[in-house]
Amino acid sequence: MTRKKYVFLILILGSLTALGPFSIDMYLPGFTAIAKYLHTSTDQVALSLSSYFIGISAGQLLYGPLLDRFGRKRPLYFGLSLYIVASVGCFFSTSLEMLIIMRFFQAIGSCAASVAAMAMVRDLFPVEDNAKVFSLLILVLGASPMLAPTIGSYITAAFEWQVIFLILTVIAALILLAVIFALPESYQPDPSYSLKPRPIIGNFLQVLKNPQFLTYSLCGAFAFAGLFAYVSSSSIIFIEVFKVSQKGFGWIFAGLSVGFIGSSQVNSLLMKKYKSEQLVNASLIWMVFISAVFLIGSLNGWFGIGGTIAMIFGVLCGVGISYPNTAALSLAPFTKNAGSASALVGAFQMAIGALASIGITLIKSHSPLPMAGVMAASAVVALLVLLIGKRFIKDKVEAKADASVMAH
Repeated sequence: MTRKKYVFLILILGSLTALGPFSIDMYLPGFTAIAKYLHTSTDQVALSLSSYFIGISAGQLLYGPLLDRFGRKRPLYFGLSLYIVASVGCFFSTSLEMLIIMRFFQAIGSCAASVAAMAMVRDLFPVEDNAKVFSLLILVLGASPMLAPTIGSYITAAFEWQVIFLILTVIAALILLAVIFALPESYQPDPSYSLKPRPIIGNFLQVLKNPQFLTYSLCGAFAFAGLFAYVSSSSIIFIEVFKVSQKGFGWIFAGLSVGFIGSSQVNSLLMKKYKSEQLVNASLIWMVFISAVFLIGSLNGWFGIGGTIAMIFGVLCGVGISYPNTAALSLAPFTKNAGSASALVGAFQMAIGALASIGITLIKSHSPLPMAGVMAASAVVALLVLLIGKRFIKDKVEAKADASVMAH
């Protein structure tokens, strides 16, 4: 594979991966404007974020079997088309209920992009290169938290909030054109793959029986929940608690994303010297430590806005290291069931992420405490899952990066 083709594939797959997060981050600064337009509260508008998480979690399982049965591109066509239609529905929403429903279907559509991208990494690149490719995808994915809230804040300030969904529609249409004309089909349709419930459930169970998959997909999902805790409560903490302006919030969100993106790229360098398994161990221990400091400090009122940003930055650095390695180790054992495996990885992430979002609302405190508490709890559970699960892995499949891959 030439360097030019390699980079081009990363850009397309990265765009597919980023579509869902971009759809989340871009409208966060518009919560107040949406609440005012729909005559409701920001807490109620947040239900449209919850419905999006639920849609993504359900959609992950829907597309896994479809990707294995029909190849990668046909389900992508359907999902991106559904996303475009739902985005138009969000644009024309005149009630909170309509917005919540349209966001659900928007999420179902975006799932095709994220699940297909993960499966195509496994299809197009050697297994030993997967962790490095996932790190590169995060570099493209990082455009979402860096650009989306900032763009959303300026759009909300200059235009009506509906323009956000108009822009998302255009972005999805451009990605669809790139998929149609520039992305190769990486997996031939398998007519023998049954779409009846029993065989589909059987395939998922077969994936779940793999100790390496179960261990790393679950610990990765709990670690990733720290990012969901941040996204779910960031606008409330910075805009309502610390009284930051909408535009200021966009810039803070963008700055904090450097922790997630930068550490994922440092991961590519670390993989020249260390195995994915070692990096997962170190990143989870770091996340437990820094989130514990964040929780203790929040309970005692140690942190102002600067300290809070520093603690969040530390947690996001841990997520940036753990994510590409847990994803690569989860998918490494699979070839035939890669679509189902990637769907389960995504479903675990979104389901546990949705629980993290709900957990934020259960801690009644107008401070960073809910975010810190959920981050600490998810980090501890992630480390426990790893320590217990590793005992059951007998035939581990390595997922290490080849430092020379970019030259081929």
